[in-house]
Amino acid sequence: MSQPAYIEPLSRRARLAVLAVVIFFHVGVGWALSSVPPHKLVVGEMNALEIRMVAAEQPPAPPVELNAPVPDDTPPPEVPQLESMIQPPMPDLPPPAFPVEAPPPPKPQPPKPPPPRPAPRPQQAQPAPAAPAAPAPAAAPAGPKTVSMSQVAYVNPPNAIYPTRSRRSGEQGRVMLRVLVDVSGRPSQVALAQSSGHPALDESALSAVRAASFRPYSEGGVAQAVWVNVPIDFVLR
Repeated sequence: MSQPAYIEPLSRRARLAVLAVVIFFHVGVGWALSSVPPHKLVVGEMNALEIRMVAAEQPPAPPVELNAPVPDDTPPPEVPQLESMIQPPMPDLPPPAFPVEAPPPPKPQPPKPPPPRPAPRPQQAQPAPAAPAAPAPAAAPAGPKTVSMSQVAYVNPPNAIYPTRSRRSGEQGRVMLRVLVDVSGRPSQVALAQSSGHPALDESALSAVRAASFRPYSEGGVAQAVWVNVPIDFVLR
C-alpha cells in the first residue's frame, strides 16, 4: 500500500520543529545554568573524623568444672623438648697470645775478695817498776802579805792632781789602788783595784801613788815587802 504524497513534506516539517525545540531547550538550559550563582564551599565546617579501635568481641569461655572427672582416654599434654630449645653455649675463645721476650742471662759477677784478716792485737806494755819517791821539796816561802795602811806610813805622800776637764765636768769619786811596797819603801807595783768610774781620775791617782814613798814594813827587825790598799779621793769643794 503506498503512502500519500503529502505525508513526506509534513514529516520534514515535524523534524525541523522537533530540532528547533531541542535546540531551544538546550540553549535555555545552558542560559539557566550560567545565570545561577555557584555555591561557595566553606573549609572547616565538616566535623573531624574520629576513628576508634574496638576490640572484637570474643565468645565467652565455657565454664570449667572443678570436680569434673577426667576421662581416661585423654592424651597427656605434650611437653616441649627443652633440649632442643636450649642451645649449647658458644665455646670460649682462647686468650690472645703475646710474645714474651726471655730476660737476658745475668752477667757473671766477679768473685768477692776474701774478708781481710783482723790485725793482731798489740801487746800491752808491761808497766815499768815505780821509781822510789823523791823527797818532797821544801815549802816555798809564801808571797807578800797584805797589811793595813796604818802599818805602813807615808814618807812622801802622793799628790794627786785633779784634772781640769774632770773638775769642769763635775767628775768625782774614790779610786782604790793595790800597791806592793818593797823592802826599801818604794811602790814596786801599782794596780787599779776599784775604779772611780772616770778614766781621767784613775790615771791621776795611779801617777800620784807611783811617785810616793812609804816606810818599810819590818817584822823582828827584818824588812819585808807587803801589799797595801791605798785609797785616793777626788772631791769637789
